[in-house]
Amino acid sequence: MKKVLVLMSTYNGQMYLKEQLVSIYAQKGVDCTLLVRDDGSSDCTKQILAEEEKNGNLRWYEGRNVGPARSFWDLLLNAPKCEWYAFSDQDDVWHEDKLKAALEQFGNCVDRPALYFGQTQLVDENLCPMDSVKIHPLLTYGEALMYQFVGGCTMVFNDKLRNELLKYTPRYMRMHDVWIYDVAMALGAWVCFDDKPYILYRQHSRNAVGQVNSSLFRWRERIGRLRKNERIRSSIARELWNGYAELMVEEHKELTFKVINYKKCFNKVSLICGHELDCANHFVSIFGRLSILFNLF
Repeated sequence: MKKVLVLMSTYNGQMYLKEQLVSIYAQKGVDCTLLVRDDGSSDCTKQILAEEEKNGNLRWYEGRNVGPARSFWDLLLNAPKCEWYAFSDQDDVWHEDKLKAALEQFGNCVDRPALYFGQTQLVDENLCPMDSVKIHPLLTYGEALMYQFVGGCTMVFNDKLRNELLKYTPRYMRMHDVWIYDVAMALGAWVCFDDKPYILYRQHSRNAVGQVNSSLFRWRERIGRLRKNERIRSSIARELWNGYAELMVEEHKELTFKVINYKKCFNKVSLICGHELDCANHFVSIFGRLSILFNLF
């Protein structure tokens, strides 16, 4: 039976935490253990974790409040070695075959870094289904640089990918899952997307990161980033270059260099008119090219 270490970050999660823990304990077909980092909770979350640890269900430790991205990264850095790893939010509910289904996708892919992620089923606070955002990624490196769509709560990856991730900690990391996906794509890892959801992705007022099925909401968020001059894509590309330039697939290395220097006339024209940054979501493709045109990429 394959061993999976589930990594969970908590922060003031007392309302839904126990329900999520039960769904993790109920995973079938895998040898599942759980490591939790509490990100400075002030409610009863730490008491719940202490009780669960006392009952032998998990291990946990406490850290200062650094936000979800750095909290999950700290977990990744401090986790004991395992064959497979998975991330978990504190407020979702997993199907009992979530991890088993993910591992079945890998097949015999054990000799190279490998990453799985999947579709989510949006639910409200009471687990009633909501319209979900359906994604159909191209799974290209150019799309990864352009479009941040991967959900860390669905991720499962092997120790070989973790070893690559441990080689470099970026200064700029908007979210841990986006960074991990981008590194995997840059290095030419085996990457799989599962369009069948195995997770009830709860939407509520306390979500650290939610997924609202609203085009208006998503466009407002993009425009807000432009107003702040937050050049997310080129910042990520620069970090990828700093950490992995010598390990990248050659064509990915060339594209990364071009993105870092996208303000130069030749690179700008090439990125806007070419197909290297094409996305399954055409609106994102258009918006990204506009960001390049106005030096906001």
